[in-house]
Amino acid sequence: MEACLLIHGFTGGVHEMEPLADFLKKKGFDVSTFTLSGHGGSRKEMQDAGNREWIASAEEQLKLLLSKYDRVHLIGFSTGALIATRLAAFYKERIASITLLSAPVFPLHPPAIARTLMQPRMVGRYIRNFFAVPARATREFYRIVDESLEWYEEAKSPALIVQGAKDHLVKPRSSAYLNEHLGSADKKVLLLPQSGHLVCHSPNQLELFDAVLEHVRDHPANEQTSKSASERVSESSQLVTRILKSQLEHV
Repeated sequence: MEACLLIHGFTGGVHEMEPLADFLKKKGFDVSTFTLSGHGGSRKEMQDAGNREWIASAEEQLKLLLSKYDRVHLIGFSTGALIATRLAAFYKERIASITLLSAPVFPLHPPAIARTLMQPRMVGRYIRNFFAVPARATREFYRIVDESLEWYEEAKSPALIVQGAKDHLVKPRSSAYLNEHLGSADKKVLLLPQSGHLVCHSPNQLELFDAVLEHVRDHPANEQTSKSASERVSESSQLVTRILKSQLEHV
């Protein structure tokens, strides 16, 4: 069995990716979903959790999976896609593939969102959440967008980049930018013609799910990596030894 970690977006929750999660589970994957720090609770919780806490909560979930699996597939939606690239940049050899859904490399600002807003039920809920969040949280969102520009070249895992042609929150050129700047030598862009931002709930849902399944199957997590498990264990043991030696020298 292989593992997939799904990371939802800003102001959202696991419901944003739930259809995809259910699909991958039925295909035999160990799928992990969770709620980012500060999300899913009170306004104060979101106020107190910045983008560092969002990333840390995702990293914690990744470490749990990496304690059971040699490598993991990362699938991020919206802000979760930015977090996925961050994790892929830091855990290069442990990430089998990354899938970036509606990544807000160039997000629209609130006035533009209001002008281009469509009216489906889930989109309405997303937008209401976006405008209801504390100002500090919104600033943290734009901060992580800016900082992510420095992460893309270091994310070298095989990548599937998915963009809805009718996305009301993300400028279409975001996918082209990712295709040009991601560090992976293996990249593919999927444009969904009838999809808005919430691609997992879009008319192109089945096309998306099939593409994600093909992507993760084409890059199996159990392939031999550049370092064997025994080599990594040996390196870890050496690191622990050095740390203990340093501590004893200062006693």
